[in-house]
Amino acid sequence: MIRTFDLNDKVILITGGYGFLGKAVTESLANHGGTVYVLGRDESKFKECFWESLNDGKIKFCKCDMAEVTEIAAAFKNIEKTEGKIDVLINNAFYSKGQSPETMTDEEWAYGLEGSLSSVFKGIREIIPYFKSNKGGKIINVSSMYGMVAPDFGVYQNHPNFLNPPNYGAAKAGVLQLTKYYASYLGKLNINVNAVTPGPFPSDEVKKNKDFVERLSEKTCLGRIGLPEDLAGAFVFLASRASDYVTGQNIVVDGGWTAK
Repeated sequence: MIRTFDLNDKVILITGGYGFLGKAVTESLANHGGTVYVLGRDESKFKECFWESLNDGKIKFCKCDMAEVTEIAAAFKNIEKTEGKIDVLINNAFYSKGQSPETMTDEEWAYGLEGSLSSVFKGIREIIPYFKSNKGGKIINVSSMYGMVAPDFGVYQNHPNFLNPPNYGAAKAGVLQLTKYYASYLGKLNINVNAVTPGPFPSDEVKKNKDFVERLSEKTCLGRIGLPEDLAGAFVFLASRASDYVTGQNIVVDGGWTAK
């Protein structure tokens, strides 16, 4: 039968699901029929983000701090007990410290690697037993174009607050290799592991700086920055049966930034 984008039978977990980009991804997954659990630390932020969508019961909250392995394990266990299975894990959350390539401390460097790379590893490791039991599953990791290419520091001229720190790019490059590693290791178990790499998706606050947005737009082939809804389709595809024969891949959604 033709593989479709229907997610009606899927239980999907997403970390960082109430962030700027996570919100659009979460809502799109739910709109395609998925039951989506947003794993996060702050239920009040979750309710504020999804207050219009809560009554249909497709988007749910599960308390989980991705910095704590015990909370990750407990969240997965509770959701599996409630739903009877887990089909998809999206590793989207990250946390970081520090900006300067010259004065970043050892502690800031390590914290950024932990928040953008080690947290992804922990999520993958903890979900494997559930996917083994389910005889399959899908893992979607979120990287960044700065895990593929170096920042163009001319874009950040006179905008030091928007500088991409070295620990972020290094960690996101690691996410891509981790994706390939686990795709190879878990393929025999019918577990797909892929990555989505966003390009320039500045937040509403960052977009107030028109000059900076114009610089970002000029770096893309399409001549514009990304909107959250531009990103969501890649996750729907990778979560659905339409991608059953896709693993170890990186879907880049960057308006052509890395093609130049």
